[in-house]
Amino acid sequence: MLTPEQKAERIARRHRERDEKMKTTAGYKVFSAVFTVSYPIIATFTAIFSVVVSVFSKISQAIVWVLSGGKSR
Repeated sequence: MLTPEQKAERIARRHRERDEKMKTTAGYKVFSAVFTVSYPIIATFTAIFSVVVSVFSKISQAIVWVLSGGKSR
């Protein structure tokens, strides 16, 4: 009968072996490379989109303020 520590070590070893085997596959390497290259593009798009949404939000708030006669915050 295995002790809980031995069982945990065996499970951890299996997970390490599985991860090492996965990292040698072509799919993992391709995904890793594509993700590394595309990450700055995704981050830039996110930042630009956030600014655009913020600008339109301010425009919308200004329109509501004008239409309410300056009573809206």
